[in-house]
Amino acid sequence: MSHSAEPDPSVPDAASFKPSRTVVLVGLMGSGKSSVGRKLAHRLALPFRDADIEIEHAAGLSIPEIFATHGEAYFRDGERRVIARLLDEPVHILATGGGAFMDARTRAAIAAKGISIWLRVELDELVRRTARRNHRPLLNQGEPRQILAGLMEVRYPVYAGADIIVDGGAGDVDEMVDRVLAALMAYTPAANAAAVHNE
Repeated sequence: MSHSAEPDPSVPDAASFKPSRTVVLVGLMGSGKSSVGRKLAHRLALPFRDADIEIEHAAGLSIPEIFATHGEAYFRDGERRVIARLLDEPVHILATGGGAFMDARTRAAIAAKGISIWLRVELDELVRRTARRNHRPLLNQGEPRQILAGLMEVRYPVYAGADIIVDGGAGDVDEMVDRVLAALMAYTPAANAAAVHNE
């Protein structure tokens, strides 16, 4: 396959690129949503929001405390409301919790107002990244590898509905940010062209 040396005029330049909608990072715990999101926001000179942190601020409790005190259904309800509020803010980079995209109403809100990017990571890498951390309530309910494998089986088919899929391996965060930015820049003109075609 040949590659043209001429720049593609339909793909924006990274230095001047700004997404037209909030970029919403989805994926399992350990996929790098927060770390990639912070660096991506810095690269694009956009604000960064972490939905989990915003939920904790709104509730006045940590996420493990919310789960322990009120249960997962209560947490998911608060998560849905917080993400809907964040999507109404000016364009930014938004990292969501692993279960957020599983909610149909949240998916619909993201589709209407954002660009979703799934950070897809294989099981062995997720296990490595989440080891020795005890702040993830779902992983404290049994053997982490089995729990992650079960979550992958249920959630990956839903995550596959994201606008963009970017595979993340054992590389560093900067490499992942480069891949996400390249995918986002390639997607944007295609999405704009589709919108014009559908008008």
